[in-house]
Amino acid sequence: MLTRTGKPAGEARLRYLDADLEVIEPGDYVTCAVTGRKIPLQALRYWSVDRQEAYVDAEAAASRMVEK
Repeated sequence: MLTRTGKPAGEARLRYLDADLEVIEPGDYVTCAVTGRKIPLQALRYWSVDRQEAYVDAEAAASRMVEK
């Protein structure tokens, strides 16, 4: 997503819901809570509703779920 100036919109703020997302602040990406990698919104497939955080892949999501 580009802004009207043609610059990237930056990091989005989302509310993670069951099987859906709510955009709080628009942006291009979110940051993985485990790896710190940027996740383009169109590639976002893994998140935690309880923790309200995103994960870059299934491995990152699984590793976060086993943390104490």
